[in-house]
Amino acid sequence: MYTVKEIFHTLQGEGFHTGRSAVFCRFTGCNLWTGREADRHRAICQFCDTDFVGVGPDGGRFATAAELAERVASLWPPGNEASAPFVVCTGGEPLLQLDESLIQAFHAQGFEVAVETNGTQPVPAGLDWVCVSPKAGAPLHLLNGDELKLVYPQVEDEAQPHQFEHLAFAHFFLQPMDGPFLSENTRRAVEFCVAHPKWRLSLQTHKMLGLR
Repeated sequence: MYTVKEIFHTLQGEGFHTGRSAVFCRFTGCNLWTGREADRHRAICQFCDTDFVGVGPDGGRFATAAELAERVASLWPPGNEASAPFVVCTGGEPLLQLDESLIQAFHAQGFEVAVETNGTQPVPAGLDWVCVSPKAGAPLHLLNGDELKLVYPQVEDEAQPHQFEHLAFAHFFLQPMDGPFLSENTRRAVEFCVAHPKWRLSLQTHKMLGLR
């Protein structure tokens, strides 16, 4: 059984694949926060800006991997054979539910499969793109992948950019922390990326454009 908050087609708004057409499959649940505001002050990740609680009107509970993959495939625009369908598995923490069977089912529908994870869970075989977003206070078990995207700034020493530069990722991004200090956080992230060319800036362009 897979429990999904929402499934929708849009453009990827952040990170390496910014601007790419994608179907987002947002799983419910996370191991760093319940998703309920009353619990935020006790959460490991207190700055999360995503609603991943419960099942929304465009989500659902899916008994099999094939059923969920068919639902995702139904949202991909027809007549686009020249462009590989792309599904982004996110959350919450998608690796609490995403497994090898579902990845195979997505592949059977022709999709490239990406995951956005906090890096605390093991990765099933077969993923085409792995984006890790480390969080202070959470054990980082996933030490390699395609993209490391660090929300910045986090005040804790273990969440500073230099703590991750030795890891085996192909791309390193800083993403300004959203919230009341977004402008200042963006300025600081820009300054850091200019001074440290290993890092690239990731902006949440979907929010700027009013996309989901």
